[in-house]
Parts: sequence; structure tokens; C-alpha cells
Amino acid sequence: MQQYDVIIIGGGPIGLTCAIEAEKTGLSHLVLEKGVLVNSLFYFPTNMTFFSTSNLLEIGDVPFIAHGDKPTRREALEYYRRVWQSWKLNVRLYERVQDVVASSDQSYQVISDKGSYSTKHVIVATGFFDKEVKLNVPGEDLPKVKHYYDEAHPYIGQKVMVVGAANSACDVALETYLKGSEVTMVIRESDIYEGVKYWIRPNIENRIKEGSITAYFDSTVKEIKPEEVIIRTPKGVVTVSNDFVLAMTGYQPDYSLLERIGIATQEDKYRTPVYDEETLETNLPGIYLAGVICGGLKTNKFFIENSRMHAQQIIRHITQTIQV
Repeated sequence: MQQYDVIIIGGGPIGLTCAIEAEKTGLSHLVLEKGVLVNSLFYFPTNMTFFSTSNLLEIGDVPFIAHGDKPTRREALEYYRRVWQSWKLNVRLYERVQDVVASSDQSYQVISDKGSYSTKHVIVATGFFDKEVKLNVPGEDLPKVKHYYDEAHPYIGQKVMVVGAANSACDVALETYLKGSEVTMVIRESDIYEGVKYWIRPNIENRIKEGSITAYFDSTVKEIKPEEVIIRTPKGVVTVSNDFVLAMTGYQPDYSLLERIGIATQEDKYRTPVYDEETLETNLPGIYLAGVICGGLKTNKFFIENSRMHAQQIIRHITQTIQV
């Protein structure tokens, strides 16, 4: 069985940052990623532009130079490829971690669908973009229902229902409308989400106000059918003719993996994982959390820019533990 000082689960920007810090300190590392490099970013909308500037997304002292003030998805994918190549990081793609099992010698066996590896230190940096928040309504499994948005072109001339009112939902509603879709929004609250970016809010509000985009507030989807959607509104049940449902209802961490590993969660509404804020070590000695997963269901608490330092905190603690 191959042995490493540190095994990192997740090959996103924070997982790569942890690998870089391990490399800096001379610790052998292995990154296991179930999909492509920076898998979550790959599934962002094709034409997406980041809210953050490129310098806030930099890792490993590799300059991130973008053509505009804020980088695009395509530029970010190219940048993190360069980071991987510049540092020659030991990343294995398309290898899903299935379990982490404690051994009698105070080490862990990390079991994937392609092999087993031994280590005394595991960093879980799996993010939250892999598991969508379901509507849990009849018809949600129809092919016309999408939880991930790609681009506007497939929806040109179609009747599109966007479920949600946060940044992603507003972005999708505006982009599909501008490309020629007939857009309806179903919003659970009485207004657009208060955290919507300041340059998006007036645009979506004006489109709703003028009637270009139809919005049902204080409403929820009751059932999805092949050619229509039934929604509950304050004025009763309404049936809307429909071709596609874009459920921009958010995403959540893979709690099943955390549970298999044995990482505890707090009994709060965000199901926040248990970890030490200084070292990021969980209730299991030698197992750490890094990145957005630290926020649990509060997925807007951590981003690349405010969790890059997690890597330094974790590797510092690991080196101190080894020296002791």
C-alpha cells in the first residue's frame, strides 16, 4: 500500500492549495479527485464571470492574469491547470474516495474506487457543488428539469421556469431572457434574495416590474409535467405552460462521505461540521477540513479568497505534530 504524509480529498482550488503547502514543507502528498481538475469550476455556466478579481483567486504564488477586471470560467480553468503543472502536484483524477478507515497504528487507510493508500493525515476539501438541493416534487426527474445551468443557447425560444432568487437564479433568468426565452420565476420568498449582487438586483427587479420576466413571489412548485408546471401561489394553484425548468435552488456538501469517515456535525440549522477553528482538525485526530465545506449548509460563508489560508493553518499543524 502506497503511503503519503498527507492525502487530500478534492482537487479544487483549496485542495490544490493544500497540496502546494505540503510540497513547500517537504511533505509527500496525494490529491484524489473524483472528476476533472477543479471539478466544481468546470460545471459552472459556460460564459460565467467570477464575482472576485483574479488576484483574490491566486494560489501558490502563480500570477493570475485575466483580460478583464474579473476572470471568466475559461480563464480560471486555464489558470488552475497552470498551477497544477507549475507545482507538479500529485493529483489523480477520476478517482472517487469511498471511505477513510482508521488503522491500529494511528494511521488511516484511504480507500478509493481504484486503490487504497495509507497516511496519518487526511484533508477533506470536497466543496459543495456536487449535490443539488432537490425540489422534492413529482416530475423532478423529467429530462426537462436541470439543476445545473450551462448556457442560454439550448433555451432560445423556449418557455423557461427559473426556480430561486439568489445570484445564480437571477443570472440565469436574465441571460435566458436576453437570448430570447420566455422566462417565469418561482420565488419562495416575498422578494429577490437580499444578498444578490448590487449590479444584478436592479436589472432583475426592473425586468420583473416591466413584465418582461414573470415572477411568482411567496410561491413554490407543486408538480412538474411534460408540458406545464403547477405552482402554489398566494392566490391559489396556477398552471404555467413550460418547456424547461432550471432549478437554481443551490447545492450542499456530500454529508454521506463525512458520515462514513466519522466526522461529526453540529446540531445547528447549517449542519456545520465539527472542527477546530485554529487548526481545522475535526473530531478525528489527523483529519482536517478545508475550504467551503467548513461552512456546512451555509455555502456562502467561505470562498476561495477567504479560505486559501486554511491550507497554511492545516500544514502548519501537521508539521508541528510530526515534530512532536
